[in-house]
Amino acid sequence: MTFTSAWRSPSNIALIKYWGKHGLQLPRNPSLSFTLSACHTVMRLAVTPDADSPGLQVSYDGVPKQSFEPKIKTFFSLVEERFPWLSKASVIIDSHNTFPHGAGIASSASAMSALSLCLMDIHDQIHGGIVPQNSEWWQTASEVARLGSGSACRSVYPVASIWGQTPNAPESSDFFGIPWEHEIAPVFKDYRDTILIVSTAEKSVSSTAGHRLMEGLSYAEARYAEARQNLIRLSEVMATGTDLNAFIAIVESEALQLHALMMSGKTPFILMEPGTISLIKEIWRFRKETGIPVCFTLDAGPNVHLLYPNQYSPAIMDWVNSNLTPYCAQGKSIPDQVGTGPEKIS
Repeated sequence: MTFTSAWRSPSNIALIKYWGKHGLQLPRNPSLSFTLSACHTVMRLAVTPDADSPGLQVSYDGVPKQSFEPKIKTFFSLVEERFPWLSKASVIIDSHNTFPHGAGIASSASAMSALSLCLMDIHDQIHGGIVPQNSEWWQTASEVARLGSGSACRSVYPVASIWGQTPNAPESSDFFGIPWEHEIAPVFKDYRDTILIVSTAEKSVSSTAGHRLMEGLSYAEARYAEARQNLIRLSEVMATGTDLNAFIAIVESEALQLHALMMSGKTPFILMEPGTISLIKEIWRFRKETGIPVCFTLDAGPNVHLLYPNQYSPAIMDWVNSNLTPYCAQGKSIPDQVGTGPEKIS
């Protein structure tokens, strides 16, 4: 018998960055993210347990993608204890992204969260029915997703999520993300994120390799300590929503620190492009001239996430179209916003 499942799961953008991990995908510091909406992965699984010919087939937009298979096989080996039927199953996967893969928009977060949700769903089907998707179910899905990609554990929740133990969130854990939707002010629940695509090329250094380069960095511990304090401070700022200048200062500092770490290791690398720097300068200039509380953050790549309250959307989009698109690859940007989390399609 073949079981099928399909889920749509979003990417997320970290406001407090985690860069450095240990053990089995455990973070060196906690992180806080917005869950996105337009940037998502749609994943479809067909699983035949106890198949005559066990194996894995992966396609992307219907085209076989053998290069994805090693990472997925490694992930399956890590979750086989939870899903023992995987060891003798035929698994067919097809996925689709609404944004460039590998360009630094957390494609692994959306893909691995979608894959984890499909596995959870199929596991429930194999064992005889529909299991209520309560908080414990989502927590397990988050923990499974973490084993595929650390940031994926935050994508299973709507609006916002914290991953990593922090004293201001007693339920937080290094092993799974927790929802943070109800701890933030209304202004942040429909925040906009216009993603300015500086490059669609796959980044030169993977996030996994980047995390590894944090080991032995002389000021890594100071960075982890600062990230912990920044998360506590940002949580306080987002709880009230009354001090967007403080929000901007923390978020932009975190973005720049992330890329400074990349450039400061024993094997330094640069993921920003000239267009990235030009966009940052334009954002600073526009904010100073207009007083509109727009800011940026960066993921592990060259593209710029433009963050701003929904009420400023008309003015911001006019400015983006007239002033910022010349710095974007083929003038491309992705209008996105804080989203409602994953959705089961079938």
